[in-house]
Amino acid sequence: MAKRDYYEILGVSRTATEVEIKKAYRQKAIQFHPDKNPGDKQAEENFKEAAEAYEVLSDPDKRERYDRYGHAGVGSSASSGSYGGGMTMEDIFSHFGDIFGGHFGGFSGFGGGSRSSGPRMRRGTDLRVKVKLTLAEIADGVEKKIKVKKYVPCSHCHGTGAAEGSAPVTCSTCHGTGRVTRVQQTILGQMQTSSDCPTCHGEGKIIKDKCIHCNGEGIVHDEEIVTINIPAGVAEGMQLTLSGKGNAARRGGVNGDLIVVIEEESHPELIRDGNDLIYNLLLSVPQAALGGAIEVPTVNGKVKVTIDAGTQPGKVLRLRGKGLPDVNRYGNGDLLINIGVYIPEKLSKEEKAIMEKLEQSSNFKPSSSAQKGFFSRFKDMFD
Repeated sequence: MAKRDYYEILGVSRTATEVEIKKAYRQKAIQFHPDKNPGDKQAEENFKEAAEAYEVLSDPDKRERYDRYGHAGVGSSASSGSYGGGMTMEDIFSHFGDIFGGHFGGFSGFGGGSRSSGPRMRRGTDLRVKVKLTLAEIADGVEKKIKVKKYVPCSHCHGTGAAEGSAPVTCSTCHGTGRVTRVQQTILGQMQTSSDCPTCHGEGKIIKDKCIHCNGEGIVHDEEIVTINIPAGVAEGMQLTLSGKGNAARRGGVNGDLIVVIEEESHPELIRDGNDLIYNLLLSVPQAALGGAIEVPTVNGKVKVTIDAGTQPGKVLRLRGKGLPDVNRYGNGDLLINIGVYIPEKLSKEEKAIMEKLEQSSNFKPSSSAQKGFFSRFKDMFD
């Protein structure tokens, strides 16, 4: 299923301000909030869909990449057809809980709550890796498997941080809420404040016997093989986001993301210009004068092109559709062949005699119309 446009999801224009985007997301979140729509799977999907759109459009960098490259520019999940970018309900409330402003006390049936009504939800840090691609890989799209060094849940305590045979216990100070409330008497009357529990530091649980393998952190440093499906047509500097493939959070929580930065390997013969490819073809004088068939490179092998007799330096041949695909599947670019003519710097006696004879021929002397065309072509370059 093709993904909907993020601006359409939130019901805002492409020129919407940050304030307008935040307001639109809050309205959608309240409309499709699971507490208002218990058991409604479509409302749940709409809720996640709106969260994904807000996650991108509220971030200036992500929004700029989305405007340039579409869904493929902000996450590999863009081609999967699933909304929410892999985000769970806990992810959404952890990231954007402040948006709701306490409108809902929590959300039932999803194992969590908003920031103000439950223990702190930790989040692992994001990781960034660079992946180099050849033009051939960019043209066809490619699956890459990379080894990522990162924090993963401890296999001995299963990420809890507690020693084998024990488990975290509910904090007696905050009774598992992770928050404590204090009431102070001021000159303006009673003032109530809420803050992280000083005993459990907002986690709601306390570990009495720590796991010796992770020292109670619940995470250890390890390696993981991550598979990345890179769509065709990506460009240098584009970033893909793999949700949940970053560092694991301490003692449970939400994993960070893995951000994949695209790098292009230079091609020995082709130059990229957007979705077009450029090849500089240097002909000999006889080839340019006589014409004929000649092979030129493309990203997927060589093709033959016909050189017309009397081809002039500076002429551009266009092979339509032989460039790179658009990342949003709007078709392929072209292969542009710039024609140059090689003039030998040294001649043998026989070659010099031939050239002197040709010089006497009127056919080898530029006409006035050819001179004017040559002048106009170079004049346009400097205007």
